[in-house]
Amino acid sequence: MTIQLEDLAFDENGLLPAVVQDAASGTVLTLAYMNKESLEKTIETGETWFYSRSRQSLWNKGETSGNKQLVKRINYDCDKDALLVQVEPLGPACHTGEVTCFNETLDQKELPSLDIVTQVIDKIKDRRENPVPGAYTTYLFEKGIDKMLKKVGEETSEVIIAAKNEDKEELTAEISDLFYHLLVVMETSGVTLNEIKAELLKRHLTKEGQNRE
Repeated sequence: MTIQLEDLAFDENGLLPAVVQDAASGTVLTLAYMNKESLEKTIETGETWFYSRSRQSLWNKGETSGNKQLVKRINYDCDKDALLVQVEPLGPACHTGEVTCFNETLDQKELPSLDIVTQVIDKIKDRRENPVPGAYTTYLFEKGIDKMLKKVGEETSEVIIAAKNEDKEELTAEISDLFYHLLVVMETSGVTLNEIKAELLKRHLTKEGQNRE
């Protein structure tokens, strides 16, 4: 269903709340507001534009800091009075320098797992840039690509064995080990998770197109 901007339910001040989400990790980055003009500019430029209620003016995220947000998709909710803006962030979303504005925890029943892959990638990157003596990831970077690839081969064999044994718990652990070592190889080779997702999406869309022919 496609609607016109005029069909959106802007509030009495002509605003819509816009939840900004990292399209790759699913992390909620910030909550801001858009009026019709800022939404039009967001669609036109492919970058997020918001309306500042305090300054009563438009602002382009990252215009001064460089931490722009490239828009991948915009959804509206069932009441047409709120937006979900999925983006590729080119830097921290928060003015404090944090990745997300939602850094402080008010209550927590269990550890969320939504962005755990991103957290592991960040830890691997940190170990490469700031080696910690005795840390396993630091050890892998010190030994180099040959050691990393040897571990990938070993973990692949262990995944095969676990799958043949029909041991789900063991298989889950071995796949996790393999995935971790692949992430280390990706980091040392300059391959990003977004690039992997883009490749999978391209293949998916190609196959979908072939199925429709």
